[in-house]
Amino acid sequence: MDKTPQTLPRESYTYSASINSEIRRAADTGIYDIRGGGAKRKVPSFDDLLFLGASISRYPLEGYRERCDTSVTLGTRFAKKPIELKIPVTIAGMSFGALSGPAKEALGRGATLAGTSTTTGDGGMTNEERGHSEKLVYQYLPSRYGMNPNDLRRADAIEIVVGQGAKPGGGGMLLGQKITERVARMRNLPIGIDQRSACRHPDWTGPDDLEIKILEIREITNWEKPIYIKIGGARPYYDTALAVKAGADVVVLDGMQGGTAATQDVFIEHVGQPTLACIRPAVKALQDLGMHRKVQLVVSGGIRSGADVAKALALGADAVAIGTAALIALGENDPKWAAEYDTLGTTADAYDDWHEGKDPAGITTQDPELMKRFDPIEGARKLRNFLAVMTLECQTIARACGKSHVHNLEPEDLCSLTLEAAAMAGVPLAGTSWIPGQGGF
Repeated sequence: MDKTPQTLPRESYTYSASINSEIRRAADTGIYDIRGGGAKRKVPSFDDLLFLGASISRYPLEGYRERCDTSVTLGTRFAKKPIELKIPVTIAGMSFGALSGPAKEALGRGATLAGTSTTTGDGGMTNEERGHSEKLVYQYLPSRYGMNPNDLRRADAIEIVVGQGAKPGGGGMLLGQKITERVARMRNLPIGIDQRSACRHPDWTGPDDLEIKILEIREITNWEKPIYIKIGGARPYYDTALAVKAGADVVVLDGMQGGTAATQDVFIEHVGQPTLACIRPAVKALQDLGMHRKVQLVVSGGIRSGADVAKALALGADAVAIGTAALIALGENDPKWAAEYDTLGTTADAYDDWHEGKDPAGITTQDPELMKRFDPIEGARKLRNFLAVMTLECQTIARACGKSHVHNLEPEDLCSLTLEAAAMAGVPLAGTSWIPGQGGF
């Protein structure tokens, strides 16, 4: 009998099964892959940071007797009516069109129950969303889909979108199967025809033009509404500085882990920087201009828990925004639809073909029959619960660090588990005082 040991085949890292599959798909179809769901590669993240709880050198707060506040006010620089939120977690912009009407309603209901704001996204403002959102941020995008002065005035804040974390420098897509009569009417598009959002605003080409645009919007809204500028995580120091120079009240910084309804896979995985790498340069820009805390910083892109919230705040953010996590809280990718995800050639937790309009959960679709599966009132209840848990987790960490307000968290409360995270976040490697590139031991 031959007892020669058998050598197991080795998969190539460079040409893995998933890479080979994509090469075959591209060769068969001749088009690039389009998907949603954000970056899937592993990058340095908030998971690489830990908090240093209080003991003797710092005194913790007693959770049952000592208050830890979570409130935040956005837009204090110029706006007559800043937005006051009970919690430092907001809902990011996700469009009607990419999402169903009931899903947008649920986001508004859930945010209102939690005492925070939600955001319209590309495609305009629906009456359901405005009606159920106590505080609604209106996105002003390069596409101008659905934009009109009346809706600018109906909003509580205006977010001028320059870039998104999943696709800085690129525009999104909405495929024809999701452009129903109502979506087409709101966007002034033909029914059933694929559309691609513009990657830059048509009426300005730089920060000086942006300043003029901000002043125009302030005049339209009587200087009442805070003006946000949303930037993708590409060059956060200079983009933040220029947004402040142009007159922004709030800077929204979106890292590469941010989700999207549909864009090229090559964009999602290979353009932009991790959220963790973007916060420190943005905060540094605000500090260098003497505007930290005067111009608020909202961080988004891969925020999933109260620990993520607390870490973003400790690094200098004023608030965070969640998108994908909010959809999952509503019921997106729920394993109860496992059999139907299987028929689509995927699994619940891996489903990212939101743009195809076949979402079994009825959230990222315009199919009337699928939408019937989603209850916006129940979805709102789940979202409210999730936001409450995130806030409680953030408070728990803040108390453990001896803080009476979550905004009192600071970089000194953090350490890093990896060299990469230490360098990106500007906090010491655990067990040392060493920050790569900044000395120490």
